[in-house]
Amino acid sequence: MSWHVKLGLRLWRGVSCLPTTVVAGIAYAVGWLLFPLGGRVTMINLRLCFPSMSEPERRKLGRRHFMRLARSVLEMGILWWAPARRVMGLVRVEGREHLDRIKGQPVIILTPHFVGLNMGSAKFADVWPGSMAFYSKQKNPLFDQLLLQGRLRFGTPELFAKQDGLRPVVRRIRDGVPLVFLPDMDFGRTDSVFVPFFGTDCATVTTLSRLAQLTKAKIVPCITRQLSASEGYEMRLYPAWDNFPSGNMEADARRMNEFIEQRVLEMPDQYYWVHKRFGTRPLGERNLYK
Repeated sequence: MSWHVKLGLRLWRGVSCLPTTVVAGIAYAVGWLLFPLGGRVTMINLRLCFPSMSEPERRKLGRRHFMRLARSVLEMGILWWAPARRVMGLVRVEGREHLDRIKGQPVIILTPHFVGLNMGSAKFADVWPGSMAFYSKQKNPLFDQLLLQGRLRFGTPELFAKQDGLRPVVRRIRDGVPLVFLPDMDFGRTDSVFVPFFGTDCATVTTLSRLAQLTKAKIVPCITRQLSASEGYEMRLYPAWDNFPSGNMEADARRMNEFIEQRVLEMPDQYYWVHKRFGTRPLGERNLYK
């Protein structure tokens, strides 16, 4: 391991020992400074999703997003290295009755990519131990180890590599093990349909619909909101969806996107705008990020 990586990790771990309000203050400053350097994809996404918003308003929103995102990244140090009691104290749970009501039944926890995702996932694993999730191996071995360590620290979740396919996951869902599932990214054309997200078609995976059909699982959405630095995070569970799957995968994908749109409008600076959500295009359409 090179000296600058070691130094970076020590600084990251050192910052995690500071009061949460101080960590957030540092993160907001870092995010504010980084936005002009790395905000290109975010701005393209915001132009596509909020065409009626003025460019200065979009830039202001983009900068706020970078500040929120930087805070979530710095606070991953708290998630990895701080005492467990401190980590769990940062996240409060709302709506747990929606999951408790269907306890023991097959269930999939729909968890879109908001900046509070990592804290919320840790809290979920702690409150409902023995849940499961997919895991993508990272290219950097050190970062992969840190992420894996953080994922396994609370509640001993079962992790499945995406390369393993759906068969073992289907079996465990049928056994009543909750699956925490994050399907709102661009995974290419395979098993995807093109449905609108804020008015622009994007490749949306049909895996949520197919898993629900195979397992008879209920879909319980879960969104984690980043609050003020002194308040931490709120993980909110929503009522299980009725009439899902509908038998029409395109309609199911559209329903998922519409639900996410509603939550984005509640906190537009907290969705994961740095991802190229519209990267895969219908045949013949131009690349929107060039």
